[in-house]
Amino acid sequence: MATLGRRHRVWFRLAAALLLAPLLASAQYPFCGQSGNYSANSTYQSNLAQLSATLPKNASAARTLFAKDSLGAVPDIVYALALCRGDTANGSACESCVGNAFQEAQQLCAYDKEVFIVYDSCYIGFSNKNILSAPDNGEPKILMNTQNVSAAAEVFDAAVGVLLNATADYAVGNSSRLFATGEEAFDSSDPTIYALSQCAPDMTPDDCRSCLRGITAMMPQYLSRKRGGRVIGLRCNFRYETGPFFSGGSMLRLPAPGTAAPTAPTNTTPLATAGGRKNKSGIVLAIALPLVVVLLGTVAICLCFQLQRRRSRSKHQPSYSIQMEEDIECSDSLFINLSTLRAATANFSESNKLGEGGFGAVYKGFLPSGEEIAVKRLSMGSGQGIEELKNELVLVAKLQHKNLVRLVGVCLQEHEKLLVYEYMPNRSIDTILFDIDKREELDWEKRLRIINGIARGLQYLHEDSQLKIIHRDLKASNVLLDSDYTPKISDFGMARLFGSDQTREITSRIVGTYGYMSPEYAMRGHYSVKSDVFSFGMLMIEIVTGRRSSGSYTFDQSNDLLSLVWEHWTMGTILEMMDPSLTSHAPRDQMLKCIHIGLLCVQDKPADRPMMSTVNVMLSSNTVSLQSPSKPSFVVPKSGTNSNIYSESYPLTSQSTHRSGVMSVNDVSVTELEPR
Repeated sequence: MATLGRRHRVWFRLAAALLLAPLLASAQYPFCGQSGNYSANSTYQSNLAQLSATLPKNASAARTLFAKDSLGAVPDIVYALALCRGDTANGSACESCVGNAFQEAQQLCAYDKEVFIVYDSCYIGFSNKNILSAPDNGEPKILMNTQNVSAAAEVFDAAVGVLLNATADYAVGNSSRLFATGEEAFDSSDPTIYALSQCAPDMTPDDCRSCLRGITAMMPQYLSRKRGGRVIGLRCNFRYETGPFFSGGSMLRLPAPGTAAPTAPTNTTPLATAGGRKNKSGIVLAIALPLVVVLLGTVAICLCFQLQRRRSRSKHQPSYSIQMEEDIECSDSLFINLSTLRAATANFSESNKLGEGGFGAVYKGFLPSGEEIAVKRLSMGSGQGIEELKNELVLVAKLQHKNLVRLVGVCLQEHEKLLVYEYMPNRSIDTILFDIDKREELDWEKRLRIINGIARGLQYLHEDSQLKIIHRDLKASNVLLDSDYTPKISDFGMARLFGSDQTREITSRIVGTYGYMSPEYAMRGHYSVKSDVFSFGMLMIEIVTGRRSSGSYTFDQSNDLLSLVWEHWTMGTILEMMDPSLTSHAPRDQMLKCIHIGLLCVQDKPADRPMMSTVNVMLSSNTVSLQSPSKPSFVVPKSGTNSNIYSESYPLTSQSTHRSGVMSVNDVSVTELEPR
């Protein structure tokens, strides 16, 4: 609900004045939007009235105390959601809170099409824009207690940050309501800090964690040293106070910051004589020496046993199995028996083969549970693929996001090297996008959803996951589509893990696919997150135009997709490049916007390309100003270089291959998305 910005400041001040004491259950904080008004007795008002009647009942009846719905058709469609706090006493209390919120929202923001109203135990939002389809948190609202604690800001803020992160992790990992409460011991003036974190229950755990991480990062900037505060968005919120405010006991308790384990008391009894000291020394030695002997013997036995075990294992398994298992500690649950996979794929029958590439074949199968799977089978002689398989296994096993392909398991038996993934019935984008008969399956709505999903997946890899990962081979054949055309980034064999403070690396081994490869990587081996941004820009241009990036650049650039797009962009004829199956159905301004963002992603200098979190803001906002793109580089590799240097994807064709922080777009000028 980005349009709430102008009134946000007014209500921020009002909320601060009202929060001189802990919030009361009856307190209300309305935020009125600016997306237009409806008139009395209009269709919009009728639709809103019906949702106002049904959502309180639906929220109170739901186990998660959450409800969302839409009613009507454009331009009178109303989208609405309601969420009660996870510790709300019962369904009737939730229904009462949500019912009052809808009633007072229409009084306090009379005839506004867009309203967000916050109570102590619930909040509701409604809009003529779709606020239900994506995990967008809107523009979070900030409420504070204006009194300060006596502790130093850095000490108190750090303690609150630890508690908020702990409750966020607990909410994601241990609660179907995505809700958690906690308390933390602090100091003598404020013995305990209390907090809660909550997400809308329809969010995935990864989206919830990312959302809470984003608003928690706002605490030091807006709520430093404050005795209490709340940050509430459409999809997630937190609250902390120096006094109890939630019902029931805390779900988790943390010790005071910096609390150390108590040390053993020192024996201060003086020794009477030298003889006494000798006797005590003798007693200590008499006890200690046998213990040391026993300990050394135990260590020696364990070492011998471990050595023997490794020798025995090496006789029956190839060396890569040992290395692999050492690299995927704590992933025992991922290992699947070879017999299970043989049964699942009818012993890797040709009829179950989805495709074949440089590393081997991919087969469709069914596990005993009925789950559909895709099994990537490395060929026996593929020594080149062992490191890539290990790399993919180690990384994908630790990544969880709805826009990344999910690893089901692995098998390393009888010289077989098998990776097992969730099955994607619509296969990879290229099998539809570049097929003249199938491309119409991808209407504009699906293409835009695919672009947004890929962007969110890349942001997770670059900025939001615990690991910082560069994919290095993002392309159409490495993005898979599930039954709902939700995109899933796949093939992490070439991916590289970066340190949190690392920005760039250089390699002498260039891997990936020309046509998607950034110029600094293709020519100098420099890669960074901005290399992936370049690949994303090319992929976005492919999705909008329906044309394949040739990947075989020559000095004659007349047939190169990027040069053609740039030529039409500068001439103002970019609509001629759009996929013919889209031009009569897709919104012109949205197509231009995607091409514009795509060109910004393929800028010559990596520093000029946006981060993926910025790309997501550009894609989701209608008010952010986009700078003019500069002419991109056209990479010209040496003659005869194969465009597909070193790459594989699942599935193959039949015979071939909220970053943390705050960004407000409400004060940014609006520009027409026209070619320049």
